[in-house]
Amino acid sequence: MKKVLILMLTLFSISLTAQEINWMTLEKAIKAQKTTPKKIFIDAYTVWCGPCKMLDKNTFHNKDVAEYVNKNYYAVKFNAEGNETINYKGVKYTNPNFNPNTSGRNSSHQLSGVFGIRAYPTLLYLDEEANLIAPITGYKTPSQLELYLKFFNSSDVKNITKESWESYTANFTPEFKD
Repeated sequence: MKKVLILMLTLFSISLTAQEINWMTLEKAIKAQKTTPKKIFIDAYTVWCGPCKMLDKNTFHNKDVAEYVNKNYYAVKFNAEGNETINYKGVKYTNPNFNPNTSGRNSSHQLSGVFGIRAYPTLLYLDEEANLIAPITGYKTPSQLELYLKFFNSSDVKNITKESWESYTANFTPEFKD
């Protein structure tokens, strides 16, 4: 009985701390911006990418990351080698060379080229009008991602200089737990 009680309490505490990012499509995020303006955060991943899977497991399931993203961004998952049709800025983007019979690398989605995606994962930050602010490549821990999430959410992001970026990063103290 004691073991069952401990197991139940453990499962209950895990469910209380588990937090999920509210992922949506790019079209839904852009539509939501018209009602409630927020920036867009895009996880551009591929199905075969190891660091992409680590980012999803270790960083996107972090309570601090999920809470911050859900509060301050519209979050989008984008398979950068996927086969979906995506409408962005009045243009339909597809992956005409997509091979459904491959389990590894595939051709790049046309939207990957628009956003300048050259490596996976790439985290894209878009402003309140769905214009690209910056692509950030590579795996990030929760505290590493925090630096970018908070910076790109600030109003000063449009006026960034090399000096202001260096000052920001030098003085940044992460609050998210890894």
